[in-house]
Amino acid sequence: MTGASAAPFEPRLALASLSGQSDAEWARAGGEFAGAAFLGGIALDEPTREAALDLVDRDREEFLPEDPLAFVDEQLAALADAPLRPAFNVRASEPEPVHEAAEVCAQRGAIVEVNAHCRQDEMCAAGAGESLLREPDRLAEYVAAAAETGAPVSVKVRTELASVDLPAVAARLDDAGADIVHVDAMDSEAVVAGVVDATDAVVVANNGVRDRETVREYLAHGADAVSVGRPSDDPRVLRRVRAAVDEWFGAEPGGESRGAAPPAGPGGDES
Repeated sequence: MTGASAAPFEPRLALASLSGQSDAEWARAGGEFAGAAFLGGIALDEPTREAALDLVDRDREEFLPEDPLAFVDEQLAALADAPLRPAFNVRASEPEPVHEAAEVCAQRGAIVEVNAHCRQDEMCAAGAGESLLREPDRLAEYVAAAAETGAPVSVKVRTELASVDLPAVAARLDDAGADIVHVDAMDSEAVVAGVVDATDAVVVANNGVRDRETVREYLAHGADAVSVGRPSDDPRVLRRVRAAVDEWFGAEPGGESRGAAPPAGPGGDES
């Protein structure tokens, strides 16, 4: 695959979902810096809700509203006038609940994100999260079900599974209708380049994004955007990352093509 991908949000900095924490209030707090915010994750059906309850019993935070789809709609409605693109990270044991959540996202102008990322045993046993990476055809069914609603579709993935050819999975997701591949690089930053080469989808790089150096590393591997996870509620980190993104892509949104570094200053590249 070749050519630059136009990110569906500007600036090309996103806030990545933190289970049980990333709600509309959290997104608004980061709106000064980010172009998008991935809310969630949210368990959509009974098997994943049961898994989420088990996770809560292990002192993990989870969103467990009585009506998950109504919760998605309410949270997105609360961001209707926010200065960023909302998105919702969702988990399900089969494609149909993802389709239903995507319909809500489509109506709200939001991105729906299929969670193929959660590695908790309970969620994987329910057929969601990381288990989907090991079954790319099944994951592609989720993507196709979401894409047919007209909502932009993101897929959150991770890189450290030795048995998974992530670039091949990314190409399969591209064919299924994914608009974004959101890559948790897990200290395997170079894998981002392989994903970029395999897909025309927008590639958002995640994990350890904290400052100019980490931003430039991911963008040099060809990522179209970056996302901030755990420090997404820290304006000091967001300010540094936003400055680095603006520097890379130029003063105007989308000012540089995929993988193109900005010109070095008089003293050369300072990374």
